[in-house]
Amino acid sequence: MYVIIAGGGMVGGELARKLVENKHDVVVIERDQERCDRLHAETGAVVIPGNAAQAETLREAGVEKADVVVAATGDDAANLACAILAKSFGVPDVIVRMRNPEYENAYKLIGVSSIIRVTDLMVSRMMMEIERPKVRRIITIGGRADIYSVVIPKGAKVAGKRVEEIAAHPNFPPQCVFIAVYNREKDELTIPRGKQVINEGDELFLISSPQDIKRAVDLLTG
Repeated sequence: MYVIIAGGGMVGGELARKLVENKHDVVVIERDQERCDRLHAETGAVVIPGNAAQAETLREAGVEKADVVVAATGDDAANLACAILAKSFGVPDVIVRMRNPEYENAYKLIGVSSIIRVTDLMVSRMMMEIERPKVRRIITIGGRADIYSVVIPKGAKVAGKRVEEIAAHPNFPPQCVFIAVYNREKDELTIPRGKQVINEGDELFLISSPQDIKRAVDLLTG
């Protein structure tokens, strides 16, 4: 994916590093020249000095071909302006970091894909939002695990297999647990047992840590 990150601070910098490690094309926009130089040296990402709330800077960063724009500065007003511009350029997914909850309605009004609140800000969650947009995080449990939902796509290899077969697969995280299956055609929610067969179009609900969900989704949607 081609990802633009507005803000090269602790959050934006760590996110850039992980995205580059996962072989994505990453461009970071950062105002501070010294931080730009350091971030490029540490991550290998393309880093542009400038203001991500300006159209010409986003154009220089390649916004017109971007798959995702992440507005991750520490200033909600700047993030909002960046998000509005990104949407105007037709970027499919725009993710924003929110510090002040008073900005939440404004972010929702412009149609951002996801709002990451400072209170639950985790780079692993941002990675999930970028790389696995079909996964939905429902709720956090005890601060260490989350409930997620994922829809089994057409042609998935797990379609037609039993829950026990999927759970026994070596690539399925042992700490990831099925808790419910929703069959859309039958409008039926069931608590899955080992013999239950998973079908295309089923919506699965799982408990998992953010670190394990990527492996689970890779298997379920591959």
